Amino acid sequence: METIDYNGVPLRRWNCGPSTYLARPELGARLMNWNLRMADGSTRDVIHWPEEADWGHFAKVRGGNPILFPFSARTFHKGRIGQWKDRTGAVRPMPVHGFARGGAFETVAIDESGFTAELKPDADARAAYPFNYRFTVRYVFEALSFKAYLRLDNLGDEPILWSAGHHFYFTLPWHEGLRRSDYRYQVPARKCFTHAPDGSLLPVEKGWDKDLSFGNPANCDRIYTRLKGDTALFGPNGGEEDIGIRILGDSDTYSTWNAFVVWTESPNSPFYCVEPWMGPPNSTEHGKGLHAVGGGESATFGVEVALL
Repeated sequence: METIDYNGVPLRRWNCGPSTYLARPELGARLMNWNLRMADGSTRDVIHWPEEADWGHFAKVRGGNPILFPFSARTFHKGRIGQWKDRTGAVRPMPVHGFARGGAFETVAIDESGFTAELKPDADARAAYPFNYRFTVRYVFEALSFKAYLRLDNLGDEPILWSAGHHFYFTLPWHEGLRRSDYRYQVPARKCFTHAPDGSLLPVEKGWDKDLSFGNPANCDRIYTRLKGDTALFGPNGGEEDIGIRILGDSDTYSTWNAFVVWTESPNSPFYCVEPWMGPPNSTEHGKGLHAVGGGESATFGVEVALL
């Protein structure tokens, strides 16, 4: 592990065999880029980071792995976006994807295998989530894979609700001359939903599992849940060079209501996101994938991303 200067910004870099990882633990605990040195000497970006990133608006940068905490995507209360009701009945504000992706973190451990960073909530975060807690993000880097753990420690006496997730931006396509339609994904899900304007989940009609191609525009922003397995796979149509995203079964938050979400910004974006979440969006209202951590207890949501 070393510290490098990247366009005037100090970053941490890990070299693990053919893999290089770049991260900024102090801001968003953000893993920014994962690239792979190929046998022919070329470099393949596995996790995308844009060269023109706006460092002044880091939370909005389309790249790396923004951490979604305490809730993934949008929350609603009685049709009003940006609100949520806690266990006491209090209605509070909540930004889209929570407040951790652009939040200040303190690096509490760092070595040749990875890092652990702890969120330092600001005034807005405390207004949205006014509990006595500790939230940490831990990465463990390896030659062809890494693990990421989101941990919530409840330092108070009353249960705390959460439904966090990851927002991995994967470079796609990653072969010269190929298109999105040359790549497909597989998700071990029984149910598929889309978002309704009021935050409710709209079931997708039967047949949603017949054309899981990144080239099908209808697949963008779909939510796959009621899982019957722990691993989503994606890669070229021929089945070679797959990437696997596994929700770790020893996590306290492992359940069939965990979810995988696929999304991209536009038809020309150089990335496609495959996102493992603790549950579908707006879990605070519909209750699916919503998890509670009891007073004095802790819980973890762990995932592994691997080149297969």
